[in-house]
Amino acid sequence: MKKLIRLFAIVGLSSSLFTAHAQLFGGPGSSAPDLSGAMKKLFGDNPNFTANSDIQMKGDSGEMSMPGKMSCSEGKSRFEMDMSEMKGGKMKGGGMAQMKQMGMDKMVMISIPDKKLCYLVYPGLEAYAEIANTNPDAAKSASDFDLKVTELGKETVEGHACVKNKVEITDKDAKKHEFTVWNATDLKKFPVKIEANENKTAMTILFKDVKFDKPEASQFEPPATYKKYDSMMAMMQQEMMKRMGNMQPPSAK
Repeated sequence: MKKLIRLFAIVGLSSSLFTAHAQLFGGPGSSAPDLSGAMKKLFGDNPNFTANSDIQMKGDSGEMSMPGKMSCSEGKSRFEMDMSEMKGGKMKGGGMAQMKQMGMDKMVMISIPDKKLCYLVYPGLEAYAEIANTNPDAAKSASDFDLKVTELGKETVEGHACVKNKVEITDKDAKKHEFTVWNATDLKKFPVKIEANENKTAMTILFKDVKFDKPEASQFEPPATYKKYDSMMAMMQQEMMKRMGNMQPPSAK
């Protein structure tokens, strides 16, 4: 029974992480972690890059830090994370150990905005879920948004001289998103730090080791040998059934 409870906890944590990441990058109603729509405008002339990232979130459910690696290519995005490196959140050491045992400690989130799809990939399970991207802004082009930049000062972030800007992005329906952005003058104005406060959640993204080589196309597709599921819940249920099947019945007294 304890193992079954842990499994349900793992499903809950995976769902909450995916939702939190989607809210950060996709906005309200999004089911995919992407750098499209309004977020795409923040990266200006840098549509292709790879960088280590640290995502900090603070909201009603507490604080969470998610280090990882992000790759972007012409609107497509990929975020890799090892959940054992995550700080905060509700999952404690025992739960994390269980996730590692199940092969669910490493997770990859891929967004393909032009196809309105995203993939949630678990390399340890050799499986992935294909999920519809419901972010209404995902397939919009940069020209669908107006950008207003107000300089706030100059600061140094991770050794980079930056211009600190207030950025307001407005779509054709007059919906506005506000960010504070630190653009590195030695990295083609790349936003090495981004702060936002939406959906009652304060969020900060810090980028390190930025490289502008275009990532390989294969980075934005799940491996062909992995098993495909039509939903994240279907994938989790299948894994739970496998684990339950391997549980030994209690010995008779």
